[in-house]
Amino acid sequence: MSTSATTISKELRALASPEIACKQQRYFKTGPGQYGEGDTFLGIKVPPLRALAKRHRDAGLDAVSKLLDSRYHEERLLALLLLMQHYQRSDDESRTAAYELYLGKTPRINNWDLVDVSAPHIVGRHLQERPRKILHQLARSPSLWEKRIAIISTLCFIRHNDFGDTLRIAETLLHDEHDLMHKAVGWMLREVGKRDLAAEEDFLERHYRDMPRTMLRYAIERFSEAKRQNYLSGKI
Repeated sequence: MSTSATTISKELRALASPEIACKQQRYFKTGPGQYGEGDTFLGIKVPPLRALAKRHRDAGLDAVSKLLDSRYHEERLLALLLLMQHYQRSDDESRTAAYELYLGKTPRINNWDLVDVSAPHIVGRHLQERPRKILHQLARSPSLWEKRIAIISTLCFIRHNDFGDTLRIAETLLHDEHDLMHKAVGWMLREVGKRDLAAEEDFLERHYRDMPRTMLRYAIERFSEAKRQNYLSGKI
């Protein structure tokens, strides 16, 4: 019999620290008008959450779904760690159910750490050998987090030397207004460059003059100082 969401929640709350919660709410920008506005923390660091996820690896999709609906950030993060474990050990039918649950809960996957820890391992992995139209739809979503899921999911493809969707989604998001998207796109371009520098530089040479400065800085972080300065000063 799989562990219930109620049992997991009780164990989670026993780990809570109000002092850590205060720091996390500042770090994850939960104030009025900030990207994480209204998010609530219990005050639990990631290593204990990973340990708890391992202990409850038998948790089913019903428990995951309930935990994802929690108002507490750590409960949603734990749900995603459980969902990743479920996906990894499941057959094709159960993996599809996990993937569909993930996409049905994107409003609850609503901070950068929640996206970054999970999107490549569930969405990216599921679409590795499947059509990827959904990623291009998400990249045009009004939701910051769905757009971030779109680009960060492609990290799975990058790790298999498959860059096409990353570069096309990067073009879609090139003029996005949010700093978190500038960082995410720049990061993925840098990851492309680690495996195929020519592919990254081809993209940059076509777009770097129009890219937000943060996006460009993230993308060229591993370049030599001289080359970085050439990009930043428009001399490429």
